[in-house]
Amino acid sequence: MNEQVNRSIWGRVLWALLLIAAMVYITIAIVDVHHHHDRLIIWIAATCTLAIYTILYRENPVFRLFEHLFLGVATGYGVQVIITTIIVPKWWNPLFHDRQWYWIFALLIGVMFYFVFSKRLTWIARWAMGLVIGATAGLGIMGFVTEFIPQMKSAIKPVVQFNHSGVVWNLNNLLMFITLITVMSYFFFSIEHKRPALAGSAKLGRWLLMIAFGAIFGNTVMARVSLFIDRMQFLLVDWLKLHPPM
Repeated sequence: MNEQVNRSIWGRVLWALLLIAAMVYITIAIVDVHHHHDRLIIWIAATCTLAIYTILYRENPVFRLFEHLFLGVATGYGVQVIITTIIVPKWWNPLFHDRQWYWIFALLIGVMFYFVFSKRLTWIARWAMGLVIGATAGLGIMGFVTEFIPQMKSAIKPVVQFNHSGVVWNLNNLLMFITLITVMSYFFFSIEHKRPALAGSAKLGRWLLMIAFGAIFGNTVMARVSLFIDRMQFLLVDWLKLHPPM
């Protein structure tokens, strides 16, 4: 019974928000004819932002409605991006404009995947999956050679350098060398970590890993805070026109 009452209350709140947004838009359209289209976009964005932030209070129908709207818009936008940036320039134009006939095989392989819905012809889909998995494995090996081997090479740098003034220690390279050796020793399981040298190195490597993970987590938190600041700036400046004092 209480759940039905809550749903009824949230439904009324939702309709009230939509009614207020419509009344505001009509008012803006009457007062400012030339710029009402831009103001409508701002009001829609502000309404969606506030509706999403209702999750900070509790799970509610308003949040679920706008969550589904966001997912629908994101899905449609993703399909549009795939069509305009991949299918048309990288398949349609080479096949029909440049007359590169071999691109027809890409369409055939894509169609083969849909045979997975047929119990009798599902083996056709397995051929396509095997081809794609094999090509992906080959690209993965090529990516390892072209990406990770240069990283391994750049990780090995001289710790000590000699010049006209004598011996110069490169602290950055030394720190990189210590981090690399200790972290690798932490993942070295062929020898039990009871030997003093290996146990101490593995412990230091574990601490260095925790520091790296903490930095990554802090960077993620700062990215989320930046998104929140951007939304607050939009609501206060673009929507409510509360410009900060000069």
